[in-house]
Amino acid sequence: MYAILHSLVYDEAKEKEMTYIATFFMHFGAIRFQKLCKSKGYDAIAMPVPRNLSSSCGTCVKYEADEPLYDDSHEEMEQMVICTENGYEQIYIAENN
Repeated sequence: MYAILHSLVYDEAKEKEMTYIATFFMHFGAIRFQKLCKSKGYDAIAMPVPRNLSSSCGTCVKYEADEPLYDDSHEEMEQMVICTENGYEQIYIAENN
């Protein structure tokens, strides 16, 4: 379903709380994912997608966690990135993207 992109930033994220952004093909997927994040206790907000990430549905979910939240049932997810000092580091991308 998803291609996992391994990076040093991802390894560091396992050790401390990081900020993640998940983008979606459809608005409904973003809203469902936001609810999932909140049910796991993560602070999550739905917001406009930064232009340099995607232009699919226009809505993303930004959340903070000690590791990325993966849920295979969310086929609407386009990609997931870690927010870094230098921009964004992509850690997941949908195979059909």
